Amino acid sequence: MLIEHDGCSPTIDPTAYVAPTATLSGDVRVGPGCRILFGAVLTAEGGPVEIGEDSIVMENAVLRGTRRDPLRLGRQVLVGPTSCLTGCQVDDEVFLATGSRVFNGAHIGTRSEIRINGLVHLRTVLPPDSMVPIGWVAVGDPLRILPAEDHDGIWAAQRELDFPGYVFGLDRPADGESLMPGIAERYGRALGRHRDDRQI
Repeated sequence: MLIEHDGCSPTIDPTAYVAPTATLSGDVRVGPGCRILFGAVLTAEGGPVEIGEDSIVMENAVLRGTRRDPLRLGRQVLVGPTSCLTGCQVDDEVFLATGSRVFNGAHIGTRSEIRINGLVHLRTVLPPDSMVPIGWVAVGDPLRILPAEDHDGIWAAQRELDFPGYVFGLDRPADGESLMPGIAERYGRALGRHRDDRQI
């Protein structure tokens, strides 16, 4: 399904394939030789989504561009099933295995691998030829790659990256308070722009 959003429509190179159950919304640009498979969602939420030549987005992956951080895949990138990428730069020849998660402002260097259920955190920079092991977490710049059970180490690196401030423009709440009212209001308002979408 192709959707016009915020006055922009997806563009698909004639040599690309987009499965009939994939959804492309807004300023999504699919390059030559690409394959976008069943159930994939590519949505430009204020910033473009660009898929480079001969890249593959597998089943049920979600790729989201944001106003602050467009989403850009280089050439010959594979995004595995159920992966979720938001506002990140992925350079050429990167392998993102099933269940990969890549957050806003992250940059993954050429020929890197994120293995099954690997996570690349907000504003993290992976140099070329990096590897995140199965289920591990890459965080920060300079980069640290840690097992998921090392919460204290991950939090020590992540805290200064300021997820609520960077992604939602909100201050971290005091103890006993929640970010969710502010997130629900801001995110809900932004997503409400889809009310005026038009299927092409």
